Amino acid sequence: MCSIMCAAGLALSDEKFREYFDRTVSRGPDISRVIRLEHAVMGFHRLSIMGLDENGMQPFERNGNYLVCNGEIYGFRPLKKQLEAEGVVFKGDSDCELLLPLYEKYGEAMFAMLDAEFALVIYDGKTGRPVAARDPIGIRPLYYGYMADGNIVFASEAKNLTGLCERIMPFPPGHYYKDGSFICYRDMTRVKKVSEDSVEEICKNIHDKLVAGIEKRLDADAPIGFLLSGGLDSSLVCAVSAKLLDKPIRTFAIGMNTDAIDLKYAKEVADYIHSDHTEVIITKEDVINALEDVVHLLGTYDITTIRASIGMYLVCKAIHETTDVRVILTGEISDELFGYKYTDFAPSAEAFQEEAQKRIREIHMYDVLRADRCISVNSLEARVPFGDLDFVEYVMAIDPAKKMNVYGKGKYLLRHAFEGDYLPRDILMREKAAFSDAVGHSMVDHLKAYAETCYTDTAFEERKKKYTHAAPFTKESLLYREIFEKFYPGQSEMVTDFWMPNKDWEGCNVNDPSARVLSNYGASGE
Repeated sequence: MCSIMCAAGLALSDEKFREYFDRTVSRGPDISRVIRLEHAVMGFHRLSIMGLDENGMQPFERNGNYLVCNGEIYGFRPLKKQLEAEGVVFKGDSDCELLLPLYEKYGEAMFAMLDAEFALVIYDGKTGRPVAARDPIGIRPLYYGYMADGNIVFASEAKNLTGLCERIMPFPPGHYYKDGSFICYRDMTRVKKVSEDSVEEICKNIHDKLVAGIEKRLDADAPIGFLLSGGLDSSLVCAVSAKLLDKPIRTFAIGMNTDAIDLKYAKEVADYIHSDHTEVIITKEDVINALEDVVHLLGTYDITTIRASIGMYLVCKAIHETTDVRVILTGEISDELFGYKYTDFAPSAEAFQEEAQKRIREIHMYDVLRADRCISVNSLEARVPFGDLDFVEYVMAIDPAKKMNVYGKGKYLLRHAFEGDYLPRDILMREKAAFSDAVGHSMVDHLKAYAETCYTDTAFEERKKKYTHAAPFTKESLLYREIFEKFYPGQSEMVTDFWMPNKDWEGCNVNDPSARVLSNYGASGE
């Protein structure tokens, strides 16, 4: 990961800009640079992944235009050769260096052309104004707000803007900003035409497109590691990667010291694919001690996100402290596409599709945010193969009647697509356990119990009244909200609401986001 920031206008001194910008130096600890332009200040904290020498350092400059970008541009090498054939001279091997020549050639039309995960700001030398953009899923983070003088400021994280802007908001994925307006250039939830492929054709395409999405994310000049929970999604990413690389990959799993559901399944996968596997074991004390740091690094009060982030943060912390790994592949976004346990309750195919569209539109505030923050705060880069644009576009276009659980097995299409020798059959067909639960059921129980000690019933009823937007509804949710307000006062609208099952559906009107409370949860392998 890297960290970027750009403030329009000249209200901020270099010293003041640095004060806010350095709050996210862990995203890019290798080298930093701040430059002052005629009508803006730009900064870049670098984590070197592609093009490791200093020629890959940003901001890039070309013909009076400047760029800062936190991103990976997939398939950039043939694009770079094409530009070189047209006379463009590059200083280094960074994938992001080709963005300014593309901007000069295509303008804002270039954003829709990119196969990439990115958040960027371009200072247009002709207009003296910023142009900003974010990838269509929102894999890479970007926030914005307005300073007291009315000028806009962009930054990788909300913590860069706290105290600087009265209201902080996430930059909408699939949009670019120009001249005061946010313009949508690609909506991943809009289906142009529903696929009429047969189930077997669908599964072949799912297989081929996911393999391609994984393969392009294995391109890095820095060492790669893999998070392996033992669940379907992360196991598939690991298994496919092991086949593609044809050598042992490095996998990492985490679990509580008492009842970690997934450690044994992660080890089964690791043994099957012959990975170099590491287990990280955590205790109740580790969980409670990490809570405040996790809420701060996330910038959310959402129950699901916080629960699932504690294990992810601690395993990434261990990776950072004990290995040379710099890039992490992970399994987020599969559930939003293929369904959760609660989407088994969808009353119709249309309702299933509408829920998937909602989740994909909002995923940048939940699971994608979790992956980015837990990984980047530990100076690692996250790559999310299930977020591959071609893959997402195809899966969203599959007839939702075929994506619903009409096969007696959730996420059947994904499972069937990888039948063969990728994974042991019991892993491929295993029922889902939520990541926060799979780290150990006791982890969530410890968090709930800790929240109970923080408030009497009377205090809970009184203190939750302070909040009208996304109002807390349990002592656990109040605890998270109060920690959030400590670091991000008055900024709750950065997150739409709590990630919860669709309460309008029969069987889903529950008061806890864990799949454990649903009637169809069944055995997840505990």
